[in-house]
Amino acid sequence: MSTKAVNSRQKIRYRIRKKIVGSAQRPRLSVFRSNSDIYVQLIDDANGTTLASASSRDKDIKAQKGTKSEKSKLVGAALAAKATALGITTVTFDRGGYLYHGRVKSVADGAREAGLQF
Repeated sequence: MSTKAVNSRQKIRYRIRKKIVGSAQRPRLSVFRSNSDIYVQLIDDANGTTLASASSRDKDIKAQKGTKSEKSKLVGAALAAKATALGITTVTFDRGGYLYHGRVKSVADGAREAGLQF
C-alpha cells in the first residue's frame, strides 16, 4: 500500500475516532483489515481495555472454506457470540477508516445477524 493511501486512511481514522467513543456498556467495535485477514475488537475506551476480540486467523474460522468476505461474516458472528456471553448487546461501530463495503460490511452484517445492535 502506498504511503499516500496509508496517510489518507489515517486521517479518516482520526476524524472518525473524534466522534466515536466506547464505554463498558456500549463498547466500540473496531475493525482492522489487512490484505489477507480481518481483525475485530470490542474496546472500552474509558478504561482502555479490550473486552473481546476475534479474527479470521482463529482456528475455527481459518478451517472454514470460502472467500474473505464469507470469513469476515463468520468473524462478526464469532465476536457477537463473545459479546453476548459478556452481556453486551449494543456496540458502536468503528470502521477504522475503511469504506463500509466488502469485508467491513460483512463483519457488520455477521455481528448484526448474531444479535448485536449498532
